[in-house]
Amino acid sequence: MKAISYREYGGPEVLEYGERPEPKLGPDSVLVQVRAAAVNPVDVKARAGYLDGAMETVFPVIPGWDVAGIVVRPGAAVPEFAAGDEVMGYLREDFLSRGTFAEFVAAPVRTLARKPAGLSFEEAAGLPLTGLTAYQVLRALEIRSDDTVLVHAAAGGVGSMAVQLALHNGARVIGTASERNHDYLRGLGAEPVTYGEGLADRVRALAPLGVDAVFDTVGGDTLKLSANLLAPEGRLASIVDPGVKELGGRYVFVRPDALDLHVLGELADQGVITVHVDQVFPLEQAAEAHRLNAEGRTRGKIVVTVGP
Repeated sequence: MKAISYREYGGPEVLEYGERPEPKLGPDSVLVQVRAAAVNPVDVKARAGYLDGAMETVFPVIPGWDVAGIVVRPGAAVPEFAAGDEVMGYLREDFLSRGTFAEFVAAPVRTLARKPAGLSFEEAAGLPLTGLTAYQVLRALEIRSDDTVLVHAAAGGVGSMAVQLALHNGARVIGTASERNHDYLRGLGAEPVTYGEGLADRVRALAPLGVDAVFDTVGGDTLKLSANLLAPEGRLASIVDPGVKELGGRYVFVRPDALDLHVLGELADQGVITVHVDQVFPLEQAAEAHRLNAEGRTRGKIVVTVGP
């Protein structure tokens, strides 16, 4: 099968397009013909070797955890799916090797849900990691209908999903973003503020008594500033900086969850959440997709398509 892979850590230049063996199918997995796979910041970090101390790496590595495609064959112990079913998934395993930037992938059933009928394959590929991250963090923050929530990098993949889900919970949402993304955030229903110097004053102007919860996607100084913007009994969570625990907050590392993904699929079918696909690249141009993602200025998702 055609796939993208890398044999050593490095920049986008280590990504190679070529032939790789078709994956073997275990009893608890399904063989999926990949139609689209999304690029995430973690893919760039994994390729560069930043996850080397946290996860075993088996070279050559096919990158990618997000996928949308069609079931070719279910494993012997999988009654949930049949050939021809359209699925999406967050296919993270406990090691790096068998990713989604390929024509076929063996997907553990615990990572899969049915693709929402109202989403294209490209949109569905952009939902699992970002959607699960936002959903699981907001659950950890115990967002209520009378909360004011501050979401950092709110126009990005995770941020835009967090905005939509928090609003669905009835919360008021303030989102940090560059000026060019303010209209996009207003369209989602958030109140945009520009990040950078003076951010604290801009947030306090909108929430003089403080915010009830902060969803941090930046870390460092932004995280520390965020802790000072909390109202009494306010809650803080970060997906990038474990130092949040020293500030009394929660560090959340997303995990595959078929039930959570099913809920997100239903919300997508109901039109509660949408996936904004910023740019699409064919599989053989995955290195360019990685380069663009690393710039950190993407609105929504960058997606790689596979096959027809």
